[in-house]
Amino acid sequence: MTTTRATATGTATGTATHCPYCSLQCGMRLAPTAGAVPVEVRERPDFPVNRGALCGKGQNAAALLAPGARLTTPLVRDIRVRDIRVRDTCDSALARATPAARGELRAASWEEALDRVASGFAAVREQHGADAVGVFGGGGLTNEKAYQLGKFARIALKTATIDYNGRFCMSSAAAAGRIAFGVDRGLPFPLADIPRTDCLILVGANPAETMPPALRYFRELRENGGTLIVVDPRRTRTAEQADLHLQPVPGTDLALALGLLHLLIAERMVDVDFVAERTSGFEQARAAVMAHWPERVERITGVPVAQLREAARHFGRARTGMVLTARGPEQQSKGTDTVGAWINLCLASGKAGRLHSGYGCLTGQGNGQGGREHGQKADQLPGYRSIEDPAARAHVAAVWGVDPQELPRSGRSAYELLDSLGAPGPQGVRALLVMGSNPVVSAPRAAQVSERLRSLDLLVVSDLVLSETAQLADVVLPSTQWAEETGTMTNLEGRVILRRRATAAPSGVRSDLWVLKELAERLGAKGPGGEGGFDDDPETVFAELRRASAGGQADYAGISYERIAAEDGVFWPCPAEHHPGTPRLFLDAFATPDGRARFAPVSHRPAAEEPDEEYPIHLTTGRVLAQYQSGAQTRRVAELSAAAPGPFVELHPRLAARVGVADGEPLAVVSRRGRVVAPARITDAIRPDTVFMPFHWAGPGRANTLTNPALDPTSKMPEFKVCAVRLEVS
Repeated sequence: MTTTRATATGTATGTATHCPYCSLQCGMRLAPTAGAVPVEVRERPDFPVNRGALCGKGQNAAALLAPGARLTTPLVRDIRVRDIRVRDTCDSALARATPAARGELRAASWEEALDRVASGFAAVREQHGADAVGVFGGGGLTNEKAYQLGKFARIALKTATIDYNGRFCMSSAAAAGRIAFGVDRGLPFPLADIPRTDCLILVGANPAETMPPALRYFRELRENGGTLIVVDPRRTRTAEQADLHLQPVPGTDLALALGLLHLLIAERMVDVDFVAERTSGFEQARAAVMAHWPERVERITGVPVAQLREAARHFGRARTGMVLTARGPEQQSKGTDTVGAWINLCLASGKAGRLHSGYGCLTGQGNGQGGREHGQKADQLPGYRSIEDPAARAHVAAVWGVDPQELPRSGRSAYELLDSLGAPGPQGVRALLVMGSNPVVSAPRAAQVSERLRSLDLLVVSDLVLSETAQLADVVLPSTQWAEETGTMTNLEGRVILRRRATAAPSGVRSDLWVLKELAERLGAKGPGGEGGFDDDPETVFAELRRASAGGQADYAGISYERIAAEDGVFWPCPAEHHPGTPRLFLDAFATPDGRARFAPVSHRPAAEEPDEEYPIHLTTGRVLAQYQSGAQTRRVAELSAAAPGPFVELHPRLAARVGVADGEPLAVVSRRGRVVAPARITDAIRPDTVFMPFHWAGPGRANTLTNPALDPTSKMPEFKVCAVRLEVS
């Protein structure tokens, strides 16, 4: 499957909107059809991010709009009354039935479904306290939904227990960015700047498969005479495009970055004027990096000294340069320090806060950027404000029409929340609302997470398909899709864009905004109208989001639907309607109190779980071209499933010979957390000490059965990208 342009049929007509998948948020047009699928995808070459190009996922995005491919009515699970542990009304008793007492999911009216949810939440809250009711959001929700979900948790449920699957995406990069620069935005510059830099280091990213339309920027960089260096344990489709490919042992990206900075210092490639004028903390970082001389780094990473020197000289001598990271270095128990070390490299060489230079993160999920800015994270309020900051609490409380003292404090991060589900005692979460996420497939140590979900008194899932998580739910709420609703998204550049409604939803389907409004009213929160109300009109919600974000780091106050439509999106921060938006951050100063960027004094440490005699092989996980995230949507599209029908275990020929497995034969991969089986895929594109598995599938080949939930102490990111396994011929 390769990057292509969407076929244009007829003239360039239809509704201008954006792809529902990755953080590029590629522009497309949707034109009505007379078939079962109500619209067809057409190209939109005027949108500057993808310029008409779409990958196979984007081309086939309309397939799930067909009625047979998605949920069209609420579902509830009946119970047997004799198995109810605590007698109460029928609705609230549902929240206290043992898992064994729950029957099959059946169709229900919206009235019945919402009444069950509200009464169940109220019963759990009354018996166990507000924090026993949790909310788990998603990085694919629009800004309006993410904002309303955070408000719903804190005002209607009064719970601190909220986080979202974006914690599993780029939280380490976000934490490191805030430490170094004072603010987190995936890319502090537009994608269009990439071809204009002289040297780019791409760390743990494979855009050729994860966001194919972006690959053109890296090709154009090389066509313009720039150098592309790719860091990845596998020779991916992206690595094949590189001038230099560094292939480290999984989990050693931190040592690699430290080794490159050591060489910059040793070979006098530090920009001393930039360091003196625009940074602080260099001497502490320098002292830490001196212990990472090239030969030691070679022993740790497996990258030859000659390649280390070549990479350092390319980057250090370049007039302009960028480092872009993705999940490879970030999804580690030391992800924040690892990203900090790569930022150090940019700062020491003077390649930050300058035109066509800097550090950036390739956000994964469609609204991974906006989704964390406006209140889904456990510790944040809208506008990227800290929920512990008294001034932030006062500002947002005024917009919501409540006393600041009524707002909960920080809650638990995503995996900590999932791990507390059904646990006994006051810390246990007994009821959960999941909106736009599928943790049964996407969470680390997924088998245990599945058991935790089954142990809940009440599990409610709002989604557009019957995902693996929805299959465990007591109540399933069918939600509208991207083409059936209007709302804003914020792409990886910090560009706020507008998805427009192009077709009507099936009659039994409702928007998440409507669901939150209805539940809020049933739980006694304010109805629509005035500050603090729960409205289901997205533009009205966005107007409130603008007020709530005003003055925050992610300031949307000057962004309107009209401006977005007229300007191909508006970059935040944009504090006023006359403000032009901010495509490039840090050119004048960094967002720290003194305007200086901060070096991170970090040192290498091993992964939380290293190979040993019992588990001698590294496992790393990732994505494939035809599937997206947990696969809940893309696995239901025939063309995409045909291109990538199931999981596999990628391993080197030498390792395959040692294990005794042939290509295509079933191979078991075993970690301390579980065992999975998938066909072997033998290739010399991977290190002989490492196996790779994609994580898009449930069932016996579910990669996240194996992964380690060890958390980064700062970002609370689980260590998806490295753990120790053994192989068994199945």
